[in-house]
Amino acid sequence: MAEELGNYSSLSSFILTGLFSHSPYDSFFFSLILLAFGAAVSGNILLLTLIQADRRLHTPMYFFLSQLSIMDLTMTCTVVPKVAANFLSGRKFISLAGCASQIFLVVMVGGAECFLLAVMAYDRYMAVCYPLRYPVLMNWKACSFLAVASWMGGMADSVIDVGMVFSFPYCGSLEVDHFFCEVPALLRLSCADTSLFEDLIYACCVVMLLLPLGVIVASYARVLTAVIRMPSTEGKQKALTTCSSHLAVVGLYYGGAIFSYMQRASARTPIGDRATSIFYTILTPVFNPLIYSLRNREVTSALRKMLGRWGM
Repeated sequence: MAEELGNYSSLSSFILTGLFSHSPYDSFFFSLILLAFGAAVSGNILLLTLIQADRRLHTPMYFFLSQLSIMDLTMTCTVVPKVAANFLSGRKFISLAGCASQIFLVVMVGGAECFLLAVMAYDRYMAVCYPLRYPVLMNWKACSFLAVASWMGGMADSVIDVGMVFSFPYCGSLEVDHFFCEVPALLRLSCADTSLFEDLIYACCVVMLLLPLGVIVASYARVLTAVIRMPSTEGKQKALTTCSSHLAVVGLYYGGAIFSYMQRASARTPIGDRATSIFYTILTPVFNPLIYSLRNREVTSALRKMLGRWGM
């Protein structure tokens, strides 16, 4: 816990209120969360295994999809195991280092995913609009650069957030009204004026969400124009199927992100923060591999091939 030093607290740990409110249904809801966590982990690991094992999936699109799976695994594994440990042990503490790690990883992955979804849209634009030059334009060097740039963009944002959050003094209660350490929840505990930093976070979120979203919209506007002009019905269906999977993931991610982060601090509530956090830390990592596997013939073919190898 924290020791009191005058009016301020010498930070050593925080208390997470968690997801559960000591109701008779806590065990049931906890089981659902564990089920979702298991589905997210197994689904994303399976997708990564298929991409690695099947040479037909060694393409830029699946390389970026593997990065998305790694991000989803990082997000859910950063949050859910601590929720489970606190629920099962009855302890609600999280160390300062653990709290900083959660903020760093969640913010980094959240930012990196914004950029990666824009990169994936750009990749589809290049594949559909410039099919002959696509292998040259999207070579492995270019793909690696775009993937690293996405991770670095998210990391830069997370370093700033962690540094600023823990530069503020905290006094009185160190009870975080959330199930993990999230920046807005911690700022509510600070006894300093954090309004300028909150405005900066809002501005950064607007830029980090809307700029990639602009790239996505522009890319798919060009893709749609190119698809309409295609003479082949089969080519149209293949392009639309691939792009619709990505658009479903974009809608899923941006729907929660815009609702969560494009609100002013004064409009946010702990209950609303918890609800949207469940969406992007637990549910989105479950749905992403399902969307890409169920709607993608190449992935389902690779899965059947792997199961056939195992005699299943």
